Amino acid sequence: MTAQTELRLLPWTGPEGKPCYLDTDDREGFMSRLADHIEAEQLGMASELLVQTIQVLDDETTDLEKLRLVAAELAGAMRDVLRVATSRGSRLPTPE
Repeated sequence: MTAQTELRLLPWTGPEGKPCYLDTDDREGFMSRLADHIEAEQLGMASELLVQTIQVLDDETTDLEKLRLVAAELAGAMRDVLRVATSRGSRLPTPE
């Protein structure tokens, strides 16, 4: 098994919310492609949520319940985006 720093952090968690990692050198393998696809979906959904959030915040008649819902959705999207950023950042080549 490779060192933890060489494992790919996957864009989902295990049953108890613990991080999942992929140990492979095959960036074109099934699991790598699946992780890439899910990361792209998560980033796209976060982008769409940002547009919706701006609309909710611009609406002066928005009630507290709607604001709480948007805040909860934003927290989930932020968690996903941070996981993607962490995963991709750890796979960047390190300068010599």
